[in-house]
Formats: sequence, C-alpha cells, structure tokens
Amino acid sequence: MKNVGYDTAYEVLNAAHFGIPQNRNRVILVGWNKKSKLKKYPNFKKVERDYLVKDFLGDLPKINAGEEIKTRKFSKENILLERLGIVNPEFGLLMDHIARPNTKKDLEIYKRAVLEKQKGANIKYNQLPGRLKTHKNEWGFLDRFKVVDDEACGSHTVVAHIAKDGHFYIHPDLKQNRSLTVREAARLQTFPDDFKFEGQRGPRFKQIGNAVPPMFSTILAEELIKYL
Repeated sequence: MKNVGYDTAYEVLNAAHFGIPQNRNRVILVGWNKKSKLKKYPNFKKVERDYLVKDFLGDLPKINAGEEIKTRKFSKENILLERLGIVNPEFGLLMDHIARPNTKKDLEIYKRAVLEKQKGANIKYNQLPGRLKTHKNEWGFLDRFKVVDDEACGSHTVVAHIAKDGHFYIHPDLKQNRSLTVREAARLQTFPDDFKFEGQRGPRFKQIGNAVPPMFSTILAEELIKYL
C-alpha cells in the first residue's frame, strides 16, 4: 500500500457496538493517499441502543426442525425492524425461513441445552448422558452445543461453519426446538427479509456467515464518504 502512495491503519471493531445484534469482531483496515481529506483512522461512532437479540427473532413465524417457508407474504408490524431497514412493510415479503432437519437425539440435546440456558448456563458435552454422546472426546470443544442468547445485545458470532453444523446455533425457544433458520441467521447479520440468497440451504448459510453485516457496512461507508 505504501508503494502506491497509501497510508493505512486498522482497528478491531465489534459489530455489536454499532447496533448489530451479534458480537462480531473484525479487522477494519482503512487506507488514504496524500490527496485525501482523511489523514488518520476515522472515528466510527458507536451506536447506543436498548434492543436485544430477541427483537430480531421473536416476530418470525414459528416453525419446527425440518420445516421451511421459502417465500411468503409477511406484513407483521415491527416498528424497530422497519426503522433498521430489515422489514419493508411496502414489499411485505419473507424469504428463506428454512430450518434444517434434526435427529431425535439432536433434538433431545437441544432441549437440554435450552433448559440449561434458561438457568444461565451453557451445556457441556461431557454433561450429556451416555446414550446422547456420539464420540469419546470429553475434554475438548465441550461447548459444541450452544444456544443463542436472545436476552443479550449481541449473539455469539455467526460464521460460515453454520452451513455444516447447526448445533452451535440452537434457537432459544424451547417450543420450536431446532437450530436457527437461514432467515434468522440473516437477521442477526441485519440482512433485509426480502434479500434472496442463492443456492441450497448450506450455501445460503455460508453466504450469510461470510458476509459483513449490511448495517455495519452502512455505518462505515457513511463515515468514509465524508472524506471523498
């Protein structure tokens, strides 16, 4: 970058500090040349908010493991998500509310995990009864089953691995008893409900996990455009 006339600086920013309902730490690198109005790393202003993860999940149609709503009219009023640009009442469309199927064993573990979460704890693999264990590793990666904390400002990070494994993204609603749908993962990334992802369920999850949250991108862009 220096060889072509640019200075650079970076910081690790947490998307949750900018209104996104997800703890997502990412390196944000900014570069500027001698002609630029920008002379140092910009001050990206953090967002003060009082909304929680549950505000992004609670109004969606309730479905069970293996069920799906590919595309349907959806016009339930949600002032918060309308303000944030996630719900568009004029378009009124919901896409990709698709839940992966789970085995009876998985669903029993999910129930146990949610009940533990309701007590304020995360279930550990070595705490499961023997009939629910599928391997002998009881000393590493014990939090492989993790419930999304809907009472927090930000969930744990949605990553591309969600395409292969939903155990790390269990829905907090005991009655639905499943992992997150494609649309729920998209909402935690602040994609609008009418945003269409391509491919089968797995590639859609991967696209979401690899993305920069649109709300976060907007905040960065609105600050940087001041110096163009």
